[in-house]
Amino acid sequence: MSVVVNKLKEFYGKLQNSNGVLLPAWRQVYGENRTVTFNDIITAYTRDPSCKAFVDFLADQAVGAGFYTTVDEEYVRAEEAKQVIDDFNETVNLDELMQIAAREIVASGNSFWLKNETDHLHDLKILPLTGFDNPTAIKRNQYGQVTGYNYAYGDVKTSFAPEKIVHFRWNPVNFSAYGTGVLQVLLTELCFNGETRISFLEMKARIEKIMPEIFEKYAGPDELWIFAGASDEKLAEYQKLIKSKPKAGARFVYNKPEADIKTVTLDPRARYEAYIDHILNQVYLGGQTPLPKLFITPGFTEASARAALEIAERKVMALQRFIKRTCEHEIFNQVIRQAGLDSKKANCRLNWGREKPEVKLEDLIKLAEISATSGTLYVRPEEVRKNLAKSGFILWENKT
Repeated sequence: MSVVVNKLKEFYGKLQNSNGVLLPAWRQVYGENRTVTFNDIITAYTRDPSCKAFVDFLADQAVGAGFYTTVDEEYVRAEEAKQVIDDFNETVNLDELMQIAAREIVASGNSFWLKNETDHLHDLKILPLTGFDNPTAIKRNQYGQVTGYNYAYGDVKTSFAPEKIVHFRWNPVNFSAYGTGVLQVLLTELCFNGETRISFLEMKARIEKIMPEIFEKYAGPDELWIFAGASDEKLAEYQKLIKSKPKAGARFVYNKPEADIKTVTLDPRARYEAYIDHILNQVYLGGQTPLPKLFITPGFTEASARAALEIAERKVMALQRFIKRTCEHEIFNQVIRQAGLDSKKANCRLNWGREKPEVKLEDLIKLAEISATSGTLYVRPEEVRKNLAKSGFILWENKT
């Protein structure tokens, strides 16, 4: 099969001029075969608690606090532009769309939003990820530019022009048309020197499958009951009685000179804790958030927990920036332009969290002066220094 594929690649490669071409001809025709499909990712998210925790924690940290919008106040029609954007966000329920999209982006690296009308945008719908599992779902030209989307969900099959779709593509690898989320690496096999290592999520699933079986086997162990000199009739009677006892595990009757009960026990030399810990640690590293580990692992100090959260915060900030820029460029600018306003001058921005009143530096200095002269401490000197440092002032400690 690989020989045929290589021949096709060579054939289509000869059909195009290589000058300025970025995407091979065979990839333009046959699309991209992904080892991990969207269906695989959704299955992992909905059925594995750790995968769901990874995705939900990162998504909630990124968009859970909500957002607000701002425009350039120097723009003559700033107030009108702000109202247009806020009305649109309320109409389409953008906050709810972001809650859904953030989980799709974290899990798979992708989210597809459909614009109802290209010329006049007034509604947005999130399309199911599995509708884009086909290798040719995203069509691109020789320069890598998207020329169309082929959507297939159940018995619904249709095509969309590129301007109809807002594609959130986070962390594309190797010039891929798709993004990469945190669950791909956990679901991906690794081939090395002709050998294949199963995915870490499959390793974890196999361990979890074996654990109940071990518990059931050794919680009610197999037993061998021995009755010395008992007749066959008595053995049949004893066996019937033993089997009627409501205790798990198999029971056996054996006719030997001495009566005895032997229990099959688990060999204590079989210790696998280190191997299991390694696999689970790899799963948690792949999830890229320390929060699940902090909840289930005893012994974490406050300092180590704070350090872990600070590392995870960088991931959250990157995700927020990605979602923010996509919404501003693909949605806000179009909404402002179709209202007859100048999107460049309006400079509409999406901001995370609750809207805070703007505090100017001169207000802080004035409040510090009042505190010094009135005798009422409205703001402490160390608070003034911290705010000055936050504003970019370089301050030194007074060494005396």
